[in-house]
Amino acid sequence: MDGVTATKVICERFPGVKVLVLTTFDEDEYVAEALRCGAVGYLLKDMPSEELAAAIRTVHKGYTQLGPKLLEKVLAKVPVPDRTPPASLPPGWTDLTPREREVLRLIAKGASNREIARELYISEGTVKNHVTNILHRLNLRDRTQAAIAANTFLPLLEEGE
Repeated sequence: MDGVTATKVICERFPGVKVLVLTTFDEDEYVAEALRCGAVGYLLKDMPSEELAAAIRTVHKGYTQLGPKLLEKVLAKVPVPDRTPPASLPPGWTDLTPREREVLRLIAKGASNREIARELYISEGTVKNHVTNILHRLNLRDRTQAAIAANTFLPLLEEGE
Protein backbone atom coordinates (compact mmCIF):
# COMPACT_ATOMS: atom_id res chain seq x y z
CA MET A 1 0.00 0.00 0.00
CA ASP A 2 1.11 3.58 -0.43
CA GLY A 3 2.13 5.91 2.41
CA VAL A 4 -1.20 7.72 2.63
CA THR A 5 -3.12 4.45 2.91
CA ALA A 6 -0.61 3.14 5.46
CA THR A 7 -1.02 6.36 7.48
CA LYS A 8 -4.80 5.93 7.48
CA VAL A 9 -4.61 2.28 8.56
CA ILE A 10 -2.05 2.97 11.31
CA CYS A 11 -4.02 5.92 12.69
CA GLU A 12 -7.28 3.94 12.67
CA ARG A 13 -5.82 0.82 14.31
CA PHE A 14 -3.47 2.59 16.73
CA PRO A 15 -4.93 6.01 17.58
CA GLY A 16 -2.14 6.79 20.06
CA VAL A 17 0.59 6.48 17.43
CA LYS A 18 1.94 9.68 15.93
CA VAL A 19 2.67 9.25 12.22
CA LEU A 20 5.39 11.42 10.73
CA VAL A 21 5.53 10.92 6.96
CA LEU A 22 9.02 10.93 5.43
CA THR A 23 8.85 10.82 1.65
CA THR A 24 10.11 12.12 -1.67
CA PHE A 25 6.60 13.14 -2.80
CA ASP A 26 5.84 16.82 -2.24
CA GLU A 27 2.69 17.09 -4.37
CA ASP A 28 0.00 19.02 -2.54
CA GLU A 29 -2.59 16.24 -2.81
CA TYR A 30 -0.27 13.77 -1.01
CA VAL A 31 0.54 16.26 1.74
CA ALA A 32 -3.10 17.22 2.32
CA GLU A 33 -4.36 13.63 2.17
CA ALA A 34 -1.71 12.32 4.58
CA LEU A 35 -2.61 15.03 7.09
CA ARG A 36 -6.34 14.33 6.64
CA CYS A 37 -5.64 10.63 7.31
CA GLY A 38 -4.03 11.45 10.64
CA ALA A 39 -0.35 12.19 10.02
CA VAL A 40 1.03 14.78 12.43
CA GLY A 41 3.84 15.71 10.11
CA TYR A 42 5.07 15.52 6.55
CA LEU A 43 8.76 15.84 5.72
CA LEU A 44 10.89 15.32 2.64
CA LYS A 45 13.74 12.83 2.61
CA ASP A 46 16.29 15.38 1.44
CA MET A 47 16.32 17.17 4.80
CA PRO A 48 19.46 17.08 6.97
CA SER A 49 19.53 14.19 9.43
CA GLU A 50 19.91 16.47 12.47
CA GLU A 51 16.73 18.33 11.46
CA LEU A 52 14.91 15.01 11.00
CA ALA A 53 15.95 13.90 14.49
CA ALA A 54 14.74 17.23 15.93
CA ALA A 55 11.43 16.88 14.04
CA ILE A 56 10.89 13.39 15.46
CA ARG A 57 11.48 14.70 18.99
CA THR A 58 9.14 17.62 18.36
CA VAL A 59 6.36 15.36 17.08
CA HIS A 60 6.84 13.09 20.10
CA LYS A 61 6.18 16.15 22.31
CA GLY A 62 2.84 16.71 20.57
CA TYR A 63 3.66 19.29 17.91
CA THR A 64 3.17 19.01 14.17
CA GLN A 65 5.90 19.26 11.55
CA LEU A 66 5.78 20.28 7.92
CA GLY A 67 8.79 20.48 5.67
CA PRO A 68 9.75 23.83 4.16
CA LYS A 69 7.37 25.05 1.45
CA LEU A 70 4.82 22.33 2.27
CA LEU A 71 2.63 24.62 4.37
CA GLU A 72 1.99 26.77 1.30
CA LYS A 73 0.81 23.66 -0.55
CA VAL A 74 -1.55 22.70 2.28
CA LEU A 75 -2.91 26.23 2.64
CA ALA A 76 -3.55 26.37 -1.11
CA LYS A 77 -6.04 23.53 -0.60
CA VAL A 78 -7.88 25.29 2.25
CA PRO A 79 -10.94 27.14 0.95
CA VAL A 80 -11.05 30.83 1.77
CA PRO A 81 -14.23 31.57 3.71
CA ASP A 82 -16.55 34.24 2.35
CA ARG A 83 -16.63 36.43 5.43
CA THR A 84 -15.15 39.66 6.53
CA PRO A 85 -12.13 39.48 8.80
CA PRO A 86 -12.62 40.11 12.51
CA ALA A 87 -12.66 43.77 13.45
CA SER A 88 -10.48 43.27 16.52
CA LEU A 89 -7.40 41.26 17.30
CA PRO A 90 -7.39 38.33 19.73
CA PRO A 91 -5.34 38.73 22.93
CA GLY A 92 -1.58 38.79 22.57
CA TRP A 93 -1.28 40.12 19.04
CA THR A 94 -0.51 43.70 20.04
CA ASP A 95 2.14 42.40 22.45
CA LEU A 96 4.25 40.88 19.65
CA THR A 97 7.61 42.56 19.21
CA PRO A 98 8.64 43.75 15.74
CA ARG A 99 11.11 40.82 15.53
CA GLU A 100 8.41 38.31 16.51
CA ARG A 101 6.22 39.72 13.75
CA GLU A 102 9.06 39.21 11.26
CA VAL A 103 9.50 35.60 12.44
CA LEU A 104 5.74 35.04 12.22
CA ARG A 105 5.60 36.42 8.66
CA LEU A 106 8.34 33.97 7.63
CA ILE A 107 6.59 31.06 9.38
CA ALA A 108 3.47 31.96 7.39
CA LYS A 109 5.53 31.66 4.19
CA GLY A 110 6.60 28.15 5.23
CA ALA A 111 10.19 28.98 6.17
CA SER A 112 12.10 26.58 8.44
CA ASN A 113 13.98 27.80 11.52
CA ARG A 114 17.22 27.58 9.55
CA GLU A 115 15.78 29.69 6.72
CA ILE A 116 14.39 32.25 9.18
CA ALA A 117 17.76 32.47 10.93
CA ARG A 118 19.52 33.05 7.62
CA GLU A 119 16.97 35.65 6.50
CA LEU A 120 17.09 37.63 9.77
CA TYR A 121 20.82 37.12 10.50
CA ILE A 122 20.16 35.47 13.86
CA SER A 123 20.92 32.03 15.28
CA GLU A 124 18.53 29.08 14.98
CA GLY A 125 18.37 29.04 18.79
CA THR A 126 17.13 32.62 18.78
CA VAL A 127 14.53 31.71 16.16
CA LYS A 128 13.35 28.81 18.35
CA ASN A 129 13.02 31.20 21.30
CA HIS A 130 10.97 33.62 19.18
CA VAL A 131 8.74 30.78 17.95
CA THR A 132 8.18 29.58 21.52
CA ASN A 133 7.32 33.13 22.63
CA ILE A 134 4.93 33.60 19.70
CA LEU A 135 3.11 30.32 20.35
CA HIS A 136 2.83 31.08 24.06
CA ARG A 137 1.80 34.72 23.65
CA LEU A 138 -0.86 33.92 21.04
CA ASN A 139 -2.00 30.70 22.75
CA LEU A 140 -1.27 28.59 19.66
CA ARG A 141 -0.38 24.91 19.60
CA ASP A 142 2.10 24.75 16.72
CA ARG A 143 3.66 26.40 13.67
CA THR A 144 0.74 25.41 11.46
CA GLN A 145 -1.72 27.26 13.68
CA ALA A 146 0.71 30.19 13.80
CA ALA A 147 0.90 30.34 9.99
CA ILE A 148 -2.86 30.25 9.58
CA ALA A 149 -3.38 32.87 12.30
CA ALA A 150 -0.65 35.07 10.81
CA ASN A 151 -2.43 35.15 7.46
CA THR A 152 -5.62 36.23 9.23
CA PHE A 153 -4.38 38.65 11.88
CA LEU A 154 -1.05 40.15 10.77
CA PRO A 155 -2.78 42.30 8.12
CA LEU A 156 -5.17 43.62 10.79
CA LEU A 157 -2.29 44.32 13.15
CA GLU A 158 -0.44 46.24 10.45
CA GLU A 159 -3.57 48.22 9.50
CA GLY A 160 -3.84 49.48 13.07
CA GLU A 161 -0.27 50.82 13.10
